[in-house]
Amino acid sequence: MSDEELIETLKYSSPKILYIVTWNNLLKKLFCPFQVMVKHQIGELEKGEKIWVENVKVTVKLKTVYIIKGRAYYYDHFEILN
Repeated sequence: MSDEELIETLKYSSPKILYIVTWNNLLKKLFCPFQVMVKHQIGELEKGEKIWVENVKVTVKLKTVYIIKGRAYYYDHFEILN
């Protein structure tokens, strides 16, 4: 993906909103902050700890990143709580 394509894609996104598809195929909009649970220890975060996602970003390769306590973590280290 070129830089121009990435810019075009990201201009419609917000760091305060995450869209998810639920288990029953419904589209749901989550607003930051939303709560997640740590799947396994990563950095200073302990397994099972419930924490708040401050912002949602993406990498150049469009992988979702959560900003938690000012630090960036890949989304797949966490389970979203409702």
